[in-house]
Amino acid sequence: MEFVVQTQTGAYDIFAVVRRIGSDILVAIWGGERPHIGAVAMAQPRPSLKDPTLTSATTSVFCYMGHKEDALAHAVATKIASRLNSPTVVTAGIHWDNLDEEGIQAVQANSVLLTEMIVQRLCAPKD
Repeated sequence: MEFVVQTQTGAYDIFAVVRRIGSDILVAIWGGERPHIGAVAMAQPRPSLKDPTLTSATTSVFCYMGHKEDALAHAVATKIASRLNSPTVVTAGIHWDNLDEEGIQAVQANSVLLTEMIVQRLCAPKD
């Protein structure tokens, strides 16, 4: 299974290509004027430390020097791995020149929306 999703808020929209590889999930997120790979996050699902009946994830991130996508990649990988109980790798590279605080908040909100779109699509019944 492979698909592409994108936010459509009209400001600072981002894109993702998602691929299932066996039971694992691979996600590439990009957007902006110069898309790239700035960070990579790997999340491994595990029982929650607070409540072992729930699924959480342990996530590790590698970030290229000077890039700031590490928090976004970490959040997306952790959410997907936890919700779907699947090992997940996320790459992220988003860049707009002179992005102000309001723009950063819009990108963060779009990343939450994009994550929900990905989870919903992966959980949808197969045709």
